[in-house]
Amino acid sequence: MISAQTRQQLLDMTNASSIEELWAMHVARMASYGFDRLMYGFTRYRTVTSLGDPNDFVLLTNHSSDYTDVFVGKGLYRHAPMVNWALEHEGACSWSVLGERMAQGLVGDAERRVIDFNLSQDVRAGYSISFRSVSSRSKGAIALTAAAGIQQHEIDAMWTDHGSDIVLMNNVLHLKILTLPYVPPNQSLTKRQREALEWVGDGKTMQDIAAIMGLTQATIEKHLRLAREALNVETTAQAVAKAAFQNQMFVIDI
Repeated sequence: MISAQTRQQLLDMTNASSIEELWAMHVARMASYGFDRLMYGFTRYRTVTSLGDPNDFVLLTNHSSDYTDVFVGKGLYRHAPMVNWALEHEGACSWSVLGERMAQGLVGDAERRVIDFNLSQDVRAGYSISFRSVSSRSKGAIALTAAAGIQQHEIDAMWTDHGSDIVLMNNVLHLKILTLPYVPPNQSLTKRQREALEWVGDGKTMQDIAAIMGLTQATIEKHLRLAREALNVETTAQAVAKAAFQNQMFVIDI
């Protein structure tokens, strides 16, 4: 049975009006279980050979820049054992599997470099949760890193008692993130660009949009071109899809 405290925290999460507010709540709650560093990632642009452009990831973390600049910035995540696990599985997994794989000689050189880097950053014990995907192009997961000094067996013992609640809260986090606007660096739209894309999404012609917005067709084309450039896509149809994925369109200003 869910405790009254957990029920209230879940309610607060579902009522969060921004990713920043939601993330702050979640970081505090996970810290109460001993996880003081989190890294959440989600992509809608996964292919057979790639997770897509890192600039398009929804990436939330409270790790230090010393960690993220290397793990994400230098692409170590591509060879991280638990990232690879998350791509092939759903649910929660203890990092104890790393020790088991190493003991069996199943860790390659690239994975070993990631493990060594993690150890140098006191990323030693924790759990990973891989969320159920709704399409072959999307994937989301979160890594929960235990505070320095906490051993894996201690985290595993805590998980026995509280693992179901932790998975539930992380599932709610993930589902809530999908409903909130998230703008990757350098991909924000101006009000005019967003409005023009919204009318395109509604099936309006350039002539219609110009009349509705009280602008010339040339100006509408300019707004759409700048929107394509901001979103790093080639076509207006791609811009509409990407802006919709990021919840940048039809947003209620609060």
